[in-house]
Amino acid sequence: MRAKNILILFTSTLTLIFILTLAGCRQDYAPKPRGYFRIDLPEKQYVRFDSSYPYSFEYPVYAKITPDNRSTSEPYWINIDFPGFQGRIFISYKPVRNNLTEYLEDSRTFVVKHIPKADAIDDSLIYRPEDKVFGLVYYIEGSQAASPCQFFLTDSSANFLRGALYFNVSPNNDSLAPVLAFIEEDIRHLVNSFYWK
Repeated sequence: MRAKNILILFTSTLTLIFILTLAGCRQDYAPKPRGYFRIDLPEKQYVRFDSSYPYSFEYPVYAKITPDNRSTSEPYWINIDFPGFQGRIFISYKPVRNNLTEYLEDSRTFVVKHIPKADAIDDSLIYRPEDKVFGLVYYIEGSQAASPCQFFLTDSSANFLRGALYFNVSPNNDSLAPVLAFIEEDIRHLVNSFYWK
């Protein structure tokens, strides 16, 4: 008799669990949005890049400067690598010899190529006549824009420098947004600490 009561109790419990499970599954399933890993951003600290190059600026301690070794590179071209973020700023330098207009047009063309993939292109004027530093920083917004930030600097008579930020990952504004904002702050610092030798 006792075994029969245990069997009835067990059967009743299973039936109750089954009914509760069916009742709990009536709502539509709504998947959660995809999440991204948390990115730990380092503390901002800068050191000066000051060598035999015709220019100098401050860059973050978590970045690494390497010479540009591509076959198309020219003297004084460098890369500023951000190994923790898979990002790189390509820096190219050109001496001005009555061809500043050509360099300005080339810089504009590189930015304009992003228009089909860009949602917006904002620019910020760099005007420091006391240091003879003039230029523009372009902020390119868009989920498929290859280079989210580009800039050029010149003294308008002898020197021209162009920079472009690229990431070695598929462009995705949601996942790159914190890193992009972080590195854009470093680019603003670079531009504000820049001077010609």
